[in-house]
Amino acid sequence: MPEICRFYGIIIRIFTETGERHHTPHIHVYYQDQKAVYGINPIELLAGELPRRQQRLVEAWMELHREELLEVWRLALAGEPVNKITPLQ
Repeated sequence: MPEICRFYGIIIRIFTETGERHHTPHIHVYYQDQKAVYGINPIELLAGELPRRQQRLVEAWMELHREELLEVWRLALAGEPVNKITPLQ
């Protein structure tokens, strides 16, 4: 599962299995021992949970980089190498 970004202890990864159909573009988010899955368009929590502060940071980052996230999703589905995305600073 390629890591596409890391900031404030939050790790963002994208995962697709080539040939498998995923129903919605999404990312996997890890913070300490917690994990969550977020849909990209629309930005929404699909599974899991994060502390409220980290949830807001992830959602803000996703809002800033939505188009890049969709492009990374497209590349991952095609089995192409994915690009890193700039973290929050």
